[in-house]
Parts: sequence; structure tokens; C-alpha cells
Amino acid sequence: MKHKTFFWFFAPTALAMLLFIALPIISIITQSFYTPHDAVLIETKNCDPFGCKVETSIDQNATAELRSSKPLGKFVGFDIFLDRSHLATSEIASAWKKSNSMSAFFGSVQNLPFYRAISFTLTYTFSVTPAVILLGLLIALGVNSLHRHLKGFVIFFSLLPFIVSPLVGSLVLFWMIDSRGIIGSALQVLADNPNLSLKASTGLTWLMLIIYGIWHAAPFAFVIFYAGLQTLPKDQLESAMIDGATRFQQVRYVVVPHLMPLVTFVALIQLMDNFRVFEPIVGFNAEAHATSLSWIIFNDLGGETRLMSSASATSVLTILGVAILLTPVLIRTWREFRVKV
Repeated sequence: MKHKTFFWFFAPTALAMLLFIALPIISIITQSFYTPHDAVLIETKNCDPFGCKVETSIDQNATAELRSSKPLGKFVGFDIFLDRSHLATSEIASAWKKSNSMSAFFGSVQNLPFYRAISFTLTYTFSVTPAVILLGLLIALGVNSLHRHLKGFVIFFSLLPFIVSPLVGSLVLFWMIDSRGIIGSALQVLADNPNLSLKASTGLTWLMLIIYGIWHAAPFAFVIFYAGLQTLPKDQLESAMIDGATRFQQVRYVVVPHLMPLVTFVALIQLMDNFRVFEPIVGFNAEAHATSLSWIIFNDLGGETRLMSSASATSVLTILGVAILLTPVLIRTWREFRVKV
């Protein structure tokens, strides 16, 4: 492909990446270093027969002029990243000095909004991602071994959890685990405890969110692995069978190596998606027990007072978190590529 032809072929993609990826990220990073201007206050002295009083009020005109002249706000550097709502460096240092044990220290840290959110986010990510890969592979192997007349029917029902939108799916499961729902009522009967509630416990809430995440994302991994199985050379499996390999050995030494590029792809997608977990928390109404970085951004942008700078800082930290998570997988992929080249 000539250079000119390649340029015109790549230019639309590069332009779209610049407009919809690079510029928004630059905008978010810039906004995270600024905070809204404080209102301009004026003091007015009012006197009457009983004495004089000084009243403080907001100068609306001066405030509007200040904010229009400097729309980004007041430059504060990394102050927003270090405040209590984010990395909370001062609070962590204070907790370290006051805590008598590591458990007390981590308990104090868990009360900070950012660290409470990152704890659930990481737990959710590192629980759901490997479970989705394993379950998706098992489903793909099971469906691939079915009779061809049954495959279409089973594939359709296997994809239903992925077809349903995350918010709708989480709402359905939310009502099922309610004390009046089929799962909640069944657990009360089995435990012989009419007051048992899955929503009242932080641990059980986390467990239900993780189970939902696996249930929703496993069909995605399944369809990717199932497509990969259709390209598996049959002569390799036949050779393994002739050599006396068991079913497990065939999967371990023939199927899994063949699917490793797809495993890497699914891992990348799931790491990014799970680190941005949001819809299940809203659908389960689980904010009291579980929050995520995406939920903090949503919360900052909601309500009458929109905390744009705080939301931008959390977005930057989220981007850094995703980059850190993906780095080992990308390095491994690059090394494999270099070996093949």
C-alpha cells in the first residue's frame, strides 16, 4: 500500500480517535487540576437605633464576571487528587499514627470514599474476570460436544443473559433476591429465618453483585471461545486421542493453547469492563454496601451541585487503574508477537 493511499485510509480513524478519545481525556485531565471559583463576598454595614451589624452577601455580578473570565476555575494542582474524597493522604497519615493495629488502620482506610470504592472495584474485577473466562470455556466445550440439532437452541438460551441490558438484568435479580422474591423467600425457608435478607449484609451484597457479573458476562466469553473451537484442527485432537490422551488432557494440551489468543482478548475486555462496574450497583440499589469508581463519578455529576473537578480527578484515577491492570496482559501479548515475528 502506497504512503498516500495508507494516509487516506488511516486518516478517518485517526481523526475519530483524536476527537472522541484523545481530546476528551485531555479535557478531563485539565479539569482535574482546577476547582470552581469561590463566590465573591461583600460585607455591608447596616446601622439602626439599636446598633450596627455587618452582613455578608454574595456579589452576583462580580462572581459571574470572575467565572466567565476564567471558566476552568482556580488552579489547585494536585490538591483535588489528595483530598479526602480521593487519595486522602492526610487522612491516611493520621489513621496510621492513631491506629494500634493493622486491622484498625485498614478499617479506618475503608471508611474513606475512594478506598471503599477501589476495594469493591478490585474485588469485583479479580473475581468476575477469571470466573467468566473459566465458565465461558466450559460452556463452549459443552455446547461444542452437543448434537448439531441442539446447538442452535442451546446457544440462543446461553446468550440471553448477555442480550439483556445490565441495568434490566440487575433489576430482575434484585427483585428475585428480595424477601418477597423467589430466591429471597427460598433462602428464608431453607435457613428457617424469616428475617434473613441478602440486602442487609455487605458481604452478601458483594457476593450477589459478583454472581450477577459472572452470569451477565459469561455468554460473551462463551461465544468467543465457541467460535475459536470451530477453527481447531481436528487432526490435532485425533492425534491426541490416538496417543491415549484423556478428555482433560486434550483440553489442556490442545484446546487451551489453541484458544490462548482469545483468552487474552477476553481477559482484556473483561478487565476494562469490570473495572468500570456501575450498572449492577444502581440496579441492586447497593450504594450503602458497595460503591465503585464509576459510581463515584456518577454521584459527583448528579444532583444540583455538579462536582466537575472531583469527577474529573476520579476519571483520571480510573484511567490510570485500567492502564495498570492492562499492562501485564499487553506486555505478554507483545512478547508473544515478537517471538512469532
